[in-house]
Amino acid sequence: MERYDIAIIGTGPAGLEAAVTAVIRNKKIILLGPEDLSRKLARAHEIRNYLGFPAVSGEELAGAFRGHLDRMGIGITAERVSAVYAMGDYFALQAGEEMIEAATVILATGVVQGKPLPGEEEALGHGVSYCATCDASLVRGKTVAVVAYSAAEESEAAFLSEICPEVLYFPMYAGTPALPENVRIIPEKVTALERPDGKMLVKTEKMDYPVEAVFVLRDAVAPGQLVPGLETEGAHVRVNRRMESSLPGLFACGDITGTPYQYIKAAGEGNIAALSAVSYLDERKRSN
Repeated sequence: MERYDIAIIGTGPAGLEAAVTAVIRNKKIILLGPEDLSRKLARAHEIRNYLGFPAVSGEELAGAFRGHLDRMGIGITAERVSAVYAMGDYFALQAGEEMIEAATVILATGVVQGKPLPGEEEALGHGVSYCATCDASLVRGKTVAVVAYSAAEESEAAFLSEICPEVLYFPMYAGTPALPENVRIIPEKVTALERPDGKMLVKTEKMDYPVEAVFVLRDAVAPGQLVPGLETEGAHVRVNRRMESSLPGLFACGDITGTPYQYIKAAGEGNIAALSAVSYLDERKRSN
């Protein structure tokens, strides 16, 4: 299996800067995240403190970022990473149905807004999953629920409808979902997940819905759930000034490391994280 020097998760300013710096330092990278870059950035009306871009809109800044990537030949792998496992001398990333290997990882996924649903963490791996394409083979022929926090997750619900006799879709966002007719859209707020008698129960403000599995799909997974064993501080990853996490070889940058949530700060941390990853790889090479 192909092994990358650095896997970078996230396509906001932190992840993109990390990718640019790593490529300049001649490292083999894979950049994973949405091809349309950061939705938060794209929605920004005006940014006034990004050096060299006075009073720039988020859309304009994102366009400059895309141009920089294109000029350097950096592509984006548009796969959702649902888990990162420390394997000793490398990391294994579950991205869709594929497993990716990398010597180091840089987390730049942004901060996850909101808390997990009551019962969500307790049922993780026992009825709750964060990736439909990853665990599709386990739910074939079963009744499942999708709790989605953005319209970007509709494609996974559509995919599940091809292999499951019934898919219940709970949109936790505004707008009308565009889904196949055999997906049952339930516009009710999910309040909790329970697992009585080995099966899952989706509880809303109005009633309970029994299913055999629940897929909770968000733009980003909380870092402690994404990387088993990673030290966190609430919704943030604990790092030092070199952007090193508690796991050797794993770095974090941008909003995921804490406030202030500023684009210029995120880009700066992305640069530091990449340089630290390069230094880590070079030191390991010298010691072997």
